[in-house]
Amino acid sequence: MDIDWQGAFAETSELSVHYVRAGRGEPVIFLHGWPEFARTWVHNLPVLADHFDCIAPEFRGFGRTVSKVPRPESGTPPQQLAKDLAAFADALGLKRFAIVSHDVGSFVAQTLALAFPERVSKLFFFNCAYPGIGKRWGESQNFPELWYQQFHQKEFAASLVGSSREAARIYYRHFLTHWSHQKHAFDDFLEEWIDNFMLPGNIQGGFDWYTGVAQFRRRMMREGAFTIPKIAAPTHVLCGRHYPVFQYAWTDKLVDYFADVTL
Repeated sequence: MDIDWQGAFAETSELSVHYVRAGRGEPVIFLHGWPEFARTWVHNLPVLADHFDCIAPEFRGFGRTVSKVPRPESGTPPQQLAKDLAAFADALGLKRFAIVSHDVGSFVAQTLALAFPERVSKLFFFNCAYPGIGKRWGESQNFPELWYQQFHQKEFAASLVGSSREAARIYYRHFLTHWSHQKHAFDDFLEEWIDNFMLPGNIQGGFDWYTGVAQFRRRMMREGAFTIPKIAAPTHVLCGRHYPVFQYAWTDKLVDYFADVTL
């Protein structure tokens, strides 16, 4: 199916949410990660739109979504993005929907599913970050992979990365190749990615996520895997064997957080 990647905007009290929508059937919301925007689903939506009503919004600070309120200095935690998602679903008249997500989106999907369980029919995660990772997130052997999460919280980080298009290209190309098992997977899309993040505010907008989620990560590192209610929605998790940030071994506690999970 052909997709109109120009998309549309949905109005909430705080945002003009840019999203792409195609297909028919059960509604499925696709939540991207960092460094991403709606086009991260470029290979998925054309196939899945033959079977589902596929909706791919862009988080505040990412893509073409526009905030109507001042940027919060404390970052954008998952609770804020989940609130944004609920308001977005309301704007589209969606009462109940499935969610496909990973990375940033995985935090948001879980937060929404716990706060509004009646609205989430099913969950599908790629590399699901969840509280069961615990203290392992802060183990020293992970520092070579997780350094960027601290760097993004520095007040000068966005200015440095955005100091020129070439600086942004070097930075984003590193992650898109390092995190892809097929090293040339983004070759045809790199300039489009740079175009997106060179839009005013988008580098800082993406970095604001890391400031917002830092308290959650510090809690995991300090207290270990903490107890929260299990998510009831049927859940499927796909974990990439070669993804260097999220280790497959960290999936061992999924059953403590999801009542009905397939790995």
